[in-house]
Amino acid sequence: MNSPEQPLPTFDEVLLCTPQTTAEQVELFLRRCLIPGCAGEKIYTMLYADELTYNVSCRAEKLFQHLQRYNSRSTYRLIILCNCEREHSYIPSVFSQYKVHMIPQRPLAEIQQYLQHHYRVAAPSDSAASVFKDNMCVGIVASKRAGVGK
Repeated sequence: MNSPEQPLPTFDEVLLCTPQTTAEQVELFLRRCLIPGCAGEKIYTMLYADELTYNVSCRAEKLFQHLQRYNSRSTYRLIILCNCEREHSYIPSVFSQYKVHMIPQRPLAEIQQYLQHHYRVAAPSDSAASVFKDNMCVGIVASKRAGVGK
């Protein structure tokens, strides 16, 4: 986010973890990150890794250790984001020696401007983007009341 022209992460750089995330999905993601030959200087990010099941987390740790020992590239960029309220979960515990408490370094307005630059529809059209404010192709719909047809 150093400049507005820097691209957003691509689909292969981010793994959004849920309790339904499989060991195979985590394995493919870690292999992309750690095996030599993957092009570019990508930053790989696992979001909500604390939500992985115990079995998937164990397999992920074993694979990470194996790849790091035998088959990994010497430098890689891997960020594992977890909910601080679930730091007792398996993945945050295993990687606790690398833990960094993160505070956003940019003001909220600057982050919002960066995202608006990337998510704005160039030319207004009869697309779904016209539904969101300022021709954004993404939006957040929230309600304090559950089940009101969002």
